[in-house]
Parts: sequence; C-alpha cells; structure tokens
Amino acid sequence: LLVSKPLRLYNRDIAAFASAKASYDCVKAFSYTDFRDDLKAFDVPTLVIHGDADQIVPLEVSGQRSHEMIADSQLHIVEGGPHGINVT
Repeated sequence: LLVSKPLRLYNRDIAAFASAKASYDCVKAFSYTDFRDDLKAFDVPTLVIHGDADQIVPLEVSGQRSHEMIADSQLHIVEGGPHGINVT
C-alpha cells in the first residue's frame, strides 16, 4: 500500500470527530459547485498531478479535464497513484 496504516487511522480519526453537518456541507459544496469558469481564468503556470489508479475521482473526469481547461498547463500522471496522491 502507498498509504501507511498510521496515516489511514489518522484520517479516519479526523473524520470520526468531525461535525456530521460540516462534513455533509463540505461534500455537497465540492460535489455541486461548478469550477469550470475558475479553471478557464487561470493565468499562471499550472502543474496538474493525478494518479492513474484513483478510484474515487478518476483521472479522466478530473485531472485530465482540468489540464484541458487550464491554458498552458502541464499534466503529470503518477503511475499507480491512488486518490489523495498528495500524501503518498
């Protein structure tokens, strides 16, 4: 596994102690907010990093699409990279 057991337990504990309403509101906000116009407005060099083994938010529907919408961006695909690539 790319993520250690202590890190998985740490994240589980954060979720366990979080407000149920706040957790729901957070998921609702990032699930239903349309960020496409924001991506089109980027005017700085941008590196999009995404794992090709992300089973939560697959590359094709997130990283690849973000790269296509951000002018002059670069896409780096991490082979075998899961969701939460930033901690692996």
